[in-house]
Order: sequence, then structure tokens, then C-alpha cells
Amino acid sequence: MIRVLVVEDDPVAADAHQLYVGRVPGFAVAAVAHSRAEAVRALERTPVDLLLLDLYLPDGHGLQLLRSLRAAGHAADVIAVTSARDLGVVREGVSLGVVQYVLKPFTFATLRDRLVRYAEFRAAAGEASGQDEVDRALAALRAPEPARLPKGLSGPTLESVTGALRAAPDGLSASAAGLELGISRITARRYLEHLVTAGRAVRSPQYGQVGRPELHYRWRPEGR
Repeated sequence: MIRVLVVEDDPVAADAHQLYVGRVPGFAVAAVAHSRAEAVRALERTPVDLLLLDLYLPDGHGLQLLRSLRAAGHAADVIAVTSARDLGVVREGVSLGVVQYVLKPFTFATLRDRLVRYAEFRAAAGEASGQDEVDRALAALRAPEPARLPKGLSGPTLESVTGALRAAPDGLSASAAGLELGISRITARRYLEHLVTAGRAVRSPQYGQVGRPELHYRWRPEGR
């Protein structure tokens, strides 16, 4: 069993990550920490094999935590779960033992794939017979080709709709999203429905004084 320490400052996201890990065979959550200090205390009392590490913690950057752990002799592997897209941070993380990056927001399927690949890499043991076997072991950590968007949807527009929805604490209707982004209501609704299908947004009817209710979309808290 691979023992996992979930390090995530947001309680809702931490609960979601704990639930996700528990659904993957061969993995178990050993502890949950909401700060750098809590993570250090958890590691002092609980042996773990893998950290699911948020990089933005209230009492310091996740890589600062990782540097201190390496200096103290902790050898646990790390999967970074973060919204950070700075490739300099990615390179530094790799040098400190980050074996995978999962960018927020993500679905259970995405994390499950990374955990399964990590388990395959970890299971490889013994002496490699040659370069091919080394390559196969390392290939287990590589992510598959990104999933294609449904026909008619584009990456840049999806990013724009995602950004608008995340920036709206009270949510958006398709009409409001279209007006804000300069696209049609129908187009905005297609992207919002895609986010709902991907588990990154929720929808509910909003009733006005007259006429049919309008669907209202909100970003899922655990998808921040």
C-alpha cells in the first residue's frame, strides 16, 4: 500500500483530494495537512511514501517545505498539485524530487492516471537489462497525450470562459458570460456545459419574475 500525505490549505480541496486518493486501489491517505507546519508534524509521526503537495501554502511555498524535508533526509516522492504554471518552478520541483505535476483544476480521472503511473514506476525493481528497460520504467511517469476537446470547442476560448467563471463568486449565466467575453450566449453555454461535464462547474436554474428559469453556472470550490 502506498501511503500518501495530502498537503492542501483549502479544506474543501483537501477533502476532495483525500476522497480521490482513497478511490485508487493501492493507495491510502496516511494524513492530511493544511499548512507547511502541519505537514512537518505529520511526517514526524507518520511514515509516508508520497506527498500530494499544494505549492501555495499559508506559511510558505511548497518547494520551501520540500527543500527542508530533503535536508532532513526525507526521501518521499512528490506529486505537485497546483495552479502554478511557471516552468522555472517546475524545473526546481523536478530537481527536488517532484515526479509529477497536476495542474488545478483537475478531475478524478486525471489524478487517478498520475497515481497509477506513479505506482507502475515505483513497482519497477531490480537491475535493468538495458536502455530499453530503463526507458520503459521512466515512461510510466509520462502523462498521456492531452484529451481532445469536443468538436467545435477551442482551448483559448475555454480558458477565457474558465477564467470568467472562476472570477465570478456568484456565478454566471450563459448570457452574462457571452456578454463579458464577446461571444454568443449559445457558444458560452457550450463551454459552460463542458465545464459541468468535466466536473469543474455546477449549474442550477435561477428563477426570475417572468419567463422560464435561466441556468446559472458556478465554479466548483474544489476546482480552484
